[in-house]
Amino acid sequence: MPQDDLFASADASGSANPVPGSPTTVADEAARLRALLNEHAHRYYVLDEPTIPDAEYDRLFQALQAIEAAHPELRTPDSPTQRVIGQVLDGFEPVRHAVPMLSIRTETDTEASGAVAFDARVRRELALGEDAPSVEYAAELKFDGLAINLRYENGVLVQAATRGDGETGENVTQNIRTIGQIPLRLHGTHAPVIEVRGEVFMRRDAFEALNERQREQGAKTFVNPRNAAAGAVRQLDPGIAAQRPLSFFAYGLGEVQGWDVPPTHSGVLDALAAFGLPVCAERCVAQGAEGLVAFHRDIGARRDKLPFDIDGIVYKVNRRDLQERLGFVTREPRWAVAHKYPAQEQLTQVEGIDIQVGRTGKLTPVARLKPVFVGGVTVTNATLHNLFELRRKRVRIGDTVIVRRAGDVIPEVVGVVPGERPAYVPNFRMPRHCPICGSTVVREPGEVNHRCSGGLFCAAQRKQALLHFAQRRAMDIEGLGEKLVDQLVDGDIVRTLPDLYKMGFAKLAELDRMAEKSAQNLLDSLEKSKQKATLPRFLFGLGIRHVGETTAKDLARHFGKMGHKGDEKNEGIMNASYEQLLAVRDVGPIVAQSIRTFFDQEHNCEVVEQLRAAGVSWPEHEPSAEADAATLPLYGKTVVLTGTLPTLAREEAKAMLEAAGAKVAGSVSKKTHYVVAGAEAGSKLDKAQELGITILDEQGLRDLLASAAHGSAPADAQVSGEGA
Repeated sequence: MPQDDLFASADASGSANPVPGSPTTVADEAARLRALLNEHAHRYYVLDEPTIPDAEYDRLFQALQAIEAAHPELRTPDSPTQRVIGQVLDGFEPVRHAVPMLSIRTETDTEASGAVAFDARVRRELALGEDAPSVEYAAELKFDGLAINLRYENGVLVQAATRGDGETGENVTQNIRTIGQIPLRLHGTHAPVIEVRGEVFMRRDAFEALNERQREQGAKTFVNPRNAAAGAVRQLDPGIAAQRPLSFFAYGLGEVQGWDVPPTHSGVLDALAAFGLPVCAERCVAQGAEGLVAFHRDIGARRDKLPFDIDGIVYKVNRRDLQERLGFVTREPRWAVAHKYPAQEQLTQVEGIDIQVGRTGKLTPVARLKPVFVGGVTVTNATLHNLFELRRKRVRIGDTVIVRRAGDVIPEVVGVVPGERPAYVPNFRMPRHCPICGSTVVREPGEVNHRCSGGLFCAAQRKQALLHFAQRRAMDIEGLGEKLVDQLVDGDIVRTLPDLYKMGFAKLAELDRMAEKSAQNLLDSLEKSKQKATLPRFLFGLGIRHVGETTAKDLARHFGKMGHKGDEKNEGIMNASYEQLLAVRDVGPIVAQSIRTFFDQEHNCEVVEQLRAAGVSWPEHEPSAEADAATLPLYGKTVVLTGTLPTLAREEAKAMLEAAGAKVAGSVSKKTHYVVAGAEAGSKLDKAQELGITILDEQGLRDLLASAAHGSAPADAQVSGEGA
C-alpha cells in the first residue's frame, strides 16, 4: 500500500475512521498497520536492511497506538505496541514442556579427531559398511546463551519459556516480547502449534556497551555476555529487560501440530527463516567426517571475528528419518553432538598492576599477568577498567584470577579465585600524577574514571588533541584527518599543537600518500586557520573537559579575552578564579573546576602562548557583564533544534538563536522553552509533545526572532508555528 494514502482515513486525532464510500474500516487499518510495522521490524532487526527512516516507523507506530487507544478491542497479541507491556512480577510461573528440552552430548576432544569419532559412532549405530555413502550432517554454531522455547499458536506468539530442568521451565513471555528480532506473528503459517527452540544471547559489542554504562553509573558489571543475557531474560520487571540489548537465533523445534515438518534439519532451519525468525547464516550441510572437520576448522579460524560468543559447533544428522532410527541414549540424542573449542576463560596470576593512559586521558589499571593461553592467544595483560571495578573484584598483586578473552574484546580479569592470595598485599592506589606526562590526575565528583589533566601536553592524548583542535567547529583545518594525524605523531613531526604551524613543505611532501598539492593545501589551510580564529572557536579547540561550543561562547562573551598567564592585571579566562568562573552563565562547579585545573597546568598555558606566537589570533573586546547579556531578547530561553529545516542549516539557526541570547541545547527537558522541528524530527519532537513544550517550524522560528528583535515578549501566544 502506498505510504502517502496510508492515513487517508485518519482523522486529526490520529484515529482511523472509514472514509465515506471506502471499504476501509478501522479494523482493516489496524491490521494493515500491524502488518506494515511487523514487516519493517523484520527488515530492521533480522535482515539488517531497513527501508524506511526511524521517524517514519515512529509515525506508523503512533498511528497504530492511536487506533488501539480509541478501539482497545482491536489490540492483538501480535501488535508491535505489545512488545513492552506487563507489570513487575512476583515470580515466574512454571511451564511444563510438551516435548522435553533435552541436552546433547559434548565432545570434549577439541581436535579434528572429535568430529571423526562422532561420524564413526553414527555409522556404527546405522550399521553402515565402509563402502556405504557418507552420512549427511547439518553443522551449525553452539551459541553461548540461554535456551528458550517459543510457542506459536495459529501463527501468534503466546508463550516463551526457559529450558529449566528440561521438563519444566519458567514463563518469561513478557521479557522475550521485548526482543525485536523475535516475531510476534510468524509469516505464512497459521498452524495450530509450532514450538520454536533457540538461543537468547548478547552480542559482544552490546555487552561491552552495557558494561561501560554500568561502570559509568558505578553499578555492578556482568562477567560475560551469557550471564548478562540470562539475567535479562529472568528479570521480573520487563522494563529492565527491554533496556538490555538481547538477540536471538532459532535452531530447532518442540511440539508441532498441523504443519508438515521438512524431512531434513537444514530444511527446518530454512523454513524457520521463511517464517521470519532469525536463523544464523553460519551453517552448512556437510558430507561425512571430512565435511564436519572442514566446518569446525573454518569456524575455529574465524571464531574471534564473530560478533557473538560460541563455545563450539553442533553436528546433527541431517535426515530426520535417520534421527528417529538413531534415537536417544540416557536422554541424549545419538544423532547430535556438541564439538567444543578451547575455553575462553583461564586461571593465571597477577604479577603487577600498571596504568594505561588512553586517547582521552582516561587512566585504566591493567593487570600484568603470568602468560596464559586463552581464547587462541597468549595473554600477558588484562584490563581492570577503573579503580572502583578493581576494588569491587578485590584484585591485588599475587592473586590467582580468572581471565577472559573473547573475539576482539580486550582481555579482562573477571574475578579472583578465593583463598589463593599468597600473603597480605595492600590495596592498589591510583597515581596522583600521570605516568606519561606528570600532569595532575583528577576524578570529578560522581565519576568512576580518573583522568590526566595534561590534555594538550600529554603524549598519550596527542592524536585526540590534534583532531579536536582541527575540527570544523574549532580551528577548521581542512585536510588534517585521522590518517594524517597518525603519520604526523608516529613520525615525531608534531608533538604539540604549535608544531602544526611549524611544519615545512618538504617534510609534509615526504609523507606517505601526501602529494605536493596536498601538502601545499594543508599549509594554506593552516595559514587560513590563523586568520579566521575566534576566541570561542579557539577556546573550544583546546579540548578543555566539559567546555563545549556553547560554554566557550559564554566564556568569551563574559570575559572578552583569553588573557596571559602571569598578567599583573590578572584578566581574561586563563586567570579567572573559580568564583569568577561560577559567575558565567550555565557554568557550574564541575565546569569551573575543570577550567581552573586546565589552566593551572603550566604546560597548557605555554601551549596557548606558543600558538599565539605562531600567529593564531582573534579579535578581543571588553568583557560583557552578565547584565548586558541579560538585555538580549531571548536571554534565559532554551531552544532545541531537531530535524531538517526547509532553508536554514542547523548551524545557521543555532547562530541566529545564540545571537539573540538563547541557549541552544541538545536534548529536550522540562527546562526547554521551544523546540524547532523540521523533517524527520524523531524522538525529540515526541518528548516535546509529551511535555507540552511549544513547537515551532522554520517560519515560527523566524517569527520568534523577529518579535524578539522588535522588543515583543516571546510569549507562546505570539509565536506562529505548530504547537504555538
